[in-house]
Amino acid sequence: MIRLFNQYFRVPYLLLAILEFFIALLAVNIATSVRMEMTGWHGISLPSISALFFGTALVLGMMSMGLYQSRSREGLEGVIVRMVLSYVASTVALSVFFYMFPTMYLGRGVLGFALVFSFFGMTLTRTLFLRLVDEQLLKRQVLVLGAGKRAANIFRAVRRKTDQRGFNLLGCVHVSGERDDVSVERLLKFEGALKEYVISQGVDEIVVAIDDRRQNYPLDELLDIKLGGIEVVDVLTFFEREMGKVDTDLLRPGWIIYSDGFNRGVLRSMVERIFDLVASFAILLVLWPVMCLTILLIRLESGAGATFFYKQTRVGLDGEVFDVLKFRSMREDAETAGAVWAQENDTRITRVGAFIRKYRIDELPQCLNVLKGDMSFVGPRPERPEFVGQLEDKIPYYRERHRVKPGITGWAQLCYPYGSTDEDAKQKLQYDLYYVKNHNLLLDLTILIQTVEVVLFGKGAR
Repeated sequence: MIRLFNQYFRVPYLLLAILEFFIALLAVNIATSVRMEMTGWHGISLPSISALFFGTALVLGMMSMGLYQSRSREGLEGVIVRMVLSYVASTVALSVFFYMFPTMYLGRGVLGFALVFSFFGMTLTRTLFLRLVDEQLLKRQVLVLGAGKRAANIFRAVRRKTDQRGFNLLGCVHVSGERDDVSVERLLKFEGALKEYVISQGVDEIVVAIDDRRQNYPLDELLDIKLGGIEVVDVLTFFEREMGKVDTDLLRPGWIIYSDGFNRGVLRSMVERIFDLVASFAILLVLWPVMCLTILLIRLESGAGATFFYKQTRVGLDGEVFDVLKFRSMREDAETAGAVWAQENDTRITRVGAFIRKYRIDELPQCLNVLKGDMSFVGPRPERPEFVGQLEDKIPYYRERHRVKPGITGWAQLCYPYGSTDEDAKQKLQYDLYYVKNHNLLLDLTILIQTVEVVLFGKGAR
């Protein structure tokens, strides 16, 4: 793992993105040479700036399809499907770019050959990567210090081998005076000092998961190991880095106080506001025909006098309420009995409503909320006051998700499917807290790009 701009990146995937970027540049070079030989014209030189845009568009397209995410568990067939979709999206983006800047145009022949050459090059690269990334050689060897409740939480979160994409959990070390909650086969038995065992087993990192640090913390041993060059991290930091969430079962106020993140500076607010305005105007400019068609379809299904917009009170920044604007996806009498969680196969949802919910079209009017300043483009999803009051009573730290503006899309929407229970709200809160702690422009751009994957594949929609 490497940390850049307050975000964790897996080195294999970062190297893969860099390699595929250079494959795209090479593909433009080869395509230019082939086209020159076919036409017999040798007066052209490599369009380096255009090639850079070509490579950037392909990498962003791959990113938008989730192809640089370690949590993806699809095989080669699924990867190729996503690659095809990313190429379609990148080709559209490049076409728009070359139309706006015709002097950068590669030419149809060069562009076509470059797309073909780069696709085969990246497919070969991906095939080799999928075979190598699961090899133990590429994984960090991780040992858990402690075998109590905190350690058991780790193994519950990574029950499958596919959950250990960038690391390999060797097992747990019992700490004197602590009750063991992990299974016997997880416990590591050895003689001698912990440091000697760690070195002999090639351990790269120790995760400290001790339940009671006041009595059972082996400070001298950990200090010796840390100064010996082996990484030592807290269990909460491990969860944050590997799962992209803050585990509320392990969370203590002291960790929030002393950890980095949770920034709300003036500069951050200005950058966020500029990003919101640009993103909202761009979405409205591109998708206004879709919005007009949605209004027409709602009217055709529900009648000429039916409302197509739906206002609903939600909780925003610092607990302030506001009216969120959406396209109506339910019957107009859907909540005559009061607020109710949306359910799977909800009979209140109309046929048009089911379609626009699946592809998040019903959320588009919220761009107006963003322009007004009630919402950001990226942030925790705003919840209804009726539910917020209940969830704050049941779930610790729930109100902390309101420390930033709510958003149209967010980290929790990418990482967790739609849920309508208290347990679902608790799980999504862990991803929301990760966003509140680490939000910056880079993370917002990452979420915005990967939202394309959510829309196309219907993840989390209900």
